[in-house]
Amino acid sequence: MDDTLPSTEQEWRSRLTPEQYQVLREKGTERAFSGRYWNVHDDGTYHCAGCGAELFASDTKFDSGTGWPSFTEPVTQDAVRLIADASHGMVRTGGVCARCGGHLGHVFDDGPRPTGQRYCMNSASLELEPS
Repeated sequence: MDDTLPSTEQEWRSRLTPEQYQVLREKGTERAFSGRYWNVHDDGTYHCAGCGAELFASDTKFDSGTGWPSFTEPVTQDAVRLIADASHGMVRTGGVCARCGGHLGHVFDDGPRPTGQRYCMNSASLELEPS
């Protein structure tokens, strides 16, 4: 992937699929159990579909039963930036790619040990690079 980040929404639209654009740039959410990674158990590293930044290692992925790929933690603490999200009449913690600002999903405090967190991500925001 080109390391240069798009500077306009038109450039983002030309780089991303319509579904990726809707999730990453418009803060959309794919339907549960519909994304390509919710039930994938392959080894590798999950990258941002918008900019290619490393986000999650496959050994932190777990089956949350929610229908979205879920992880206990990002590959590094600064890979995913947490933001307040008060959309849709709810107060949640959003997760965005620290490099490009693309919306990835939400973070909840109901995950397994050791972190107790569930990074509930949209498949459309991710690209798996197999090991």
